[in-house]
Parts: sequence; structure tokens; C-alpha cells
Amino acid sequence: MKNLWSDIEAASILNDDLALRVYTSRLLGKEESLVLHGGGNTSVKSTVNDIFGEKIDVLYIKGSGWDLKTIEKAGFSPQRLKECQKLAALPELSDSEMVKQLRLALLDPSAPDGSIETLVHASIPFKYVDHSHADAVVVLTNSPKGLEKLNELFPDFLILPYEMPGFDLAKQIDQAVKAGHLQGKNGIILKSHGIFTFADCAKKSYDLHIAAVTKAEEAIAKLRTAPRQTAEVKAIDHLALAKIRRQVSDLRGAAVTVNLNQSPLAVGFASRTDVASISQRGTLTPDHSIRTKRTPAVIGEDLVADLQEFKKNHEAYFKRNSSAEHTILDPAPRWAVWKNNGLLSFGVTAKEANQIADIAAHTADGIQDSEALGGWQPLDEKNLFNIEYWELEQRKLKKAGTKPMLQGQVAIVTGAAVGIGRKCADDLLSHGACVVGLDISPRVEDLNSVNSRGIVCNIGDEEQLKAAVLKTVETFGGLDIIICNAGIFTAGEYVENLGLDTWERTLKINLTANQLLLKYSIPFLKVGINSAVLFVGSRNVGAPGPGAAAYSVSKAGLTQLARVLSMELAPDGIRVNVIHPDAVFDTELWTEDKLKRSAERYGMTVEEYKKRNLLKTEIKSTDIAAVCTAMVGPLFNKTTGAQIPVDGGNDRII
Repeated sequence: MKNLWSDIEAASILNDDLALRVYTSRLLGKEESLVLHGGGNTSVKSTVNDIFGEKIDVLYIKGSGWDLKTIEKAGFSPQRLKECQKLAALPELSDSEMVKQLRLALLDPSAPDGSIETLVHASIPFKYVDHSHADAVVVLTNSPKGLEKLNELFPDFLILPYEMPGFDLAKQIDQAVKAGHLQGKNGIILKSHGIFTFADCAKKSYDLHIAAVTKAEEAIAKLRTAPRQTAEVKAIDHLALAKIRRQVSDLRGAAVTVNLNQSPLAVGFASRTDVASISQRGTLTPDHSIRTKRTPAVIGEDLVADLQEFKKNHEAYFKRNSSAEHTILDPAPRWAVWKNNGLLSFGVTAKEANQIADIAAHTADGIQDSEALGGWQPLDEKNLFNIEYWELEQRKLKKAGTKPMLQGQVAIVTGAAVGIGRKCADDLLSHGACVVGLDISPRVEDLNSVNSRGIVCNIGDEEQLKAAVLKTVETFGGLDIIICNAGIFTAGEYVENLGLDTWERTLKINLTANQLLLKYSIPFLKVGINSAVLFVGSRNVGAPGPGAAAYSVSKAGLTQLARVLSMELAPDGIRVNVIHPDAVFDTELWTEDKLKRSAERYGMTVEEYKKRNLLKTEIKSTDIAAVCTAMVGPLFNKTTGAQIPVDGGNDRII
């Protein structure tokens, strides 16, 4: 493992204890084989002056919810060191009471709660303490050959059996310190958990950490009897992937997104003949079970039966290990081995799915490494249950807030680069959906984020449309919502002068493209979650004007298509509705000059022209987007085949 310390970078902060702590914490956080998504913790002991000018010994410990990769000074919880040490010396203490007492020991009430391992750090008599769940170290402790070599490899480390994080672990370390077991040691290795290093110098503690992990990596390379298995990526069965997502969503009681990992290592692991056995033994390190559960699902040819088997196994596992105070978690897997295809990770948000995907990939690699060292032997079931169903985690179930309206659902929005389409995409995102925006303009790529993708797509090209639908399913696991917004407005030609090219181009984009998009999307919508389709029509459907025949006919045809689809798709629970906007002037189609000329034709000011409706109100793209989101959301779960005007009231329509 590469040592990332830089004397040049550290030169300006050598006299700032907390700044140095931030610096080396981030160095550790950069290496995913050490810590993942909030894992690991670091601390520094220092002194501060209180309001009376008296010196107080303080322990700055990584705060709950902060990630070592990006942590700042504000991410460290300032604890009164002496109070922490007194807590560690108590004969017994529940974890809930420990958290309460640590909150009382804070020097700053606005600071985050300290790590659950705060008392461990307080007990270790060194200024800087670094703790990670290094993959290589855990692989050694979870395999026969690795265990045999631990003492030989790490004579300068105290090697301890697994103990439950929280007060139990703090007590174990406190007793070891008081018994003198840390004398002459540079660190601690906790079996099936991770590694601590410590020193009175930030650089030395970090150097010791990297050196120890490097030694573990070198030992694995030397001792292993076989390499990690790899395999070529398989073609994706997109519909099977969407069906898996639907089944997992049903088990979880909430829509999930899916991260599909088809790297050669992931496919290799999923192709192992023994994967159904080795994947079911436990997690790489116990804290992973909070995010991933103890085991993944293993999905083969019969995905429904395999996921029901996971449910049955989880319920039996809960029954074997639970007590009266426990509440069972939902029986849905957090990740799965999709045989011969790769790894799947599930989350109610894309962020959660991606985090679990990282853990799953490291777990699969760690299992293969341990198997090559004599066999994968993780922590036993009961200890993993105690982490997954920890009292502190159970408390969170009772505090769960209201989820966003469209959380976990996946939507496609056409014409999403600017205007109404972009506002629709933004509004869907604000309500928790994952969104794929399609547009011929490269500006649609501005949508790219964890929860969204922007795909440059000519919706008049059938193959590009089909590819966009499949890409959506690959990216998020399925498809639930479609908002057909893209279109072109052609006007100024009376029918007797209407060119065939204008007629055909308008119908192709405004009508045929939407039919093709639905053609390729319907199989996925049928296995979607609360699936809904919304077409953006026009006031011209009910109140056309001269010189816009191609546009008016295309939007009328679109409306008729929606009416037919609402009848065809109702048996599958898929809703299809239409909105008819009018006079939306805050888009790029309407320049100030164009608005002014149009207003003058009616003898109005621009402001009067914008409000040329019965309610005398301006219709904005955000208004249209809000209605679109509502129409595809739960508020309109009982509505299909409807046409909703969003025009401020038009006497011709009424």
C-alpha cells in the first residue's frame, strides 16, 4: 500500500494538532481497502482553554456521519478526555447510556456525536490513534493460514479476540492498557474487525498503519493458493434485472434502485461453482452487516424462488438469534450474487445502492482471498446478529422519518436539457426519484449526477430510443415513470402551403417518437413500481389555431395515443394521463423580442400578454413540472386516461 504522506503538504500544519489529524485522516480515507463510506475512525488528544482560561484535556474523535475521505475540523467531536476515561473504567454500561454520557461530555453542544469507539480511543495512552477495517488484515484474521501467521507477522501488535464494538470493546481495551499489554506495542489487531495504530506523532501513527497493512497484503500474496477468479462480462438480460428489482422492492416495502457490477472480478465471483456456499457465511467486517445484512441473496434461474428463499432464511436467522426487545428488519436483501452475471446492490436511493456496491465488491474480493488462504471463516452468526440488530440501530427504526414521495422510483424525461423538461427532471429529483433525461442537445449531460443521467438522444431515431431505455435499466435497475415532453413547434404555414417535410418531421418527433419510446418501455413498466406515463400535450388539441396544422394534429394524435394506452395498460396497473399546457413563456423558445411582438399584436403589454387567461395568472415551467410530478405520483394513483389543462383557464377550452 502506498504511503501518501507529504512533508510539503504537512509543513504548514505541524503545530496544529487537529489540522494534522484532519490531514492523516484524509490520507487513510483515500484508500478504499482501509475504510469505506464512513467506516474507521481517528482521534487526537490535545488541550484547550475553557471560558475561564483553564486548560482542559480534550479528545477529538471522528464524528458520527462524517467520512474520513472528506472530513474537516468540524467533523471531529471534542470530548472531555477525563470523563471518557472514567466511563471506560466503569464495570458496566449500556451502549445507549454510553452515547448519552458522551453527549454530556461534549465541549461543544453543536458538535456531532463521537464515534461508537470513542472510549477505546480515550483509553489508548497515545496522542494519535488511527483505526481502520483494512481488507488485508481482516482477510488474515478470517482464514486459517492467516491466523497461523498473525503473531509471526505482527510481533509489535497486541492481537485480541473479537469483542462487540461499543462499551464491551472499550472495556477490553481499557483492561489491556491497565494490565500493561500495550507496552512496547505499535498497535492492536482485533480479529474479524480491524486494526489500530498509535503514536504521539501523527506521521508515525499513519506510517505504522500503512506498513502493517502492506505487510498483510504481502503475506496474502505469498500464502495464497489460487488467484481471484475472473470472467468475461455477460450480456445483460434487462427484463430479468427489472424483475429482480421489483421483487426486492416488494420485499423491502419500498422502491429500490439497483447497482449492477459486471467487472471481471464481480462476474468471476458470481461464476464460482461454490459461490452459493462461500457467500453465505458472513460479512468481511461486522459493521458491514448494518448496511448489507449478514449475507447476500443468490439468484439463479428462478429469481422469485431464490428471493423468497432469502426471505425465509432471514426470518429463520432472526428467530434463532432474537430476543423480545428485537424488531425484525424487512426481509429484502441489500445485495445479491446474480449467478454468472455479476453483483447487484439495492438501495432506496442511488447513493445507498452505490455504497453497498462498494462494500459488496470488497467483500467478494475478501472472500476469494480468504478462500485462497485455507477457507473463508468470518465472525459467527450470533455476533453478526448482535451488530445488525444492535440496540442503537433498532432505535433508528423508531425515528424513521417520512420518505420523499417518489423515493427509489426511476423516471425518463424527454426534452430534458432546458425548459419544461429540465424543470420536470429537477422536480422529480427533488421528490426522490432517479431521473434519466433525453435530449438532442448536449446540454442534457448537465444532469449527470449520482441520482440522474443525461443522455444525448435523437428521439426521432428508433435505435437511439431503444438504447436509452436499456441504458436506464442498466443504470438504475428498472423503469417506473415516463414524462414525454420533447416536441417541436412548427407554425406559420397554412395547409395549402404546408410542406411534406414539415408535416412528417413534426409527426415523427411529436407523435411517432413517443409511440416508439412506449413500445420499448412497456415491458419494464409492467414490472415497475407504481408505473405511470404522462404526455405533455397542448391547448391546441382542444382549441387549435390557423397556421399550425402539423403541430395541432401531432398533439391531437398524441392525446389519442394516450387514451388508447390508458385502456391497454390499465390491467397492468399502469396509469397514462395527459396535461395540456398553454402560454408558458419562460422557456428559451420565447425571447424578449418575440414576446414583445406577440403582445403588440394583441394590443397588450408583455405582462398582460403573459396573463392572458381567465385567472389572469402567469404559467411558468415550474408550474407545469409541479403538475407533472403530481400526476405521476401517489396523489393521482386512481386516475388514468385523464386530460388536465394547465392554462389558467381558457374560454375556448371551457
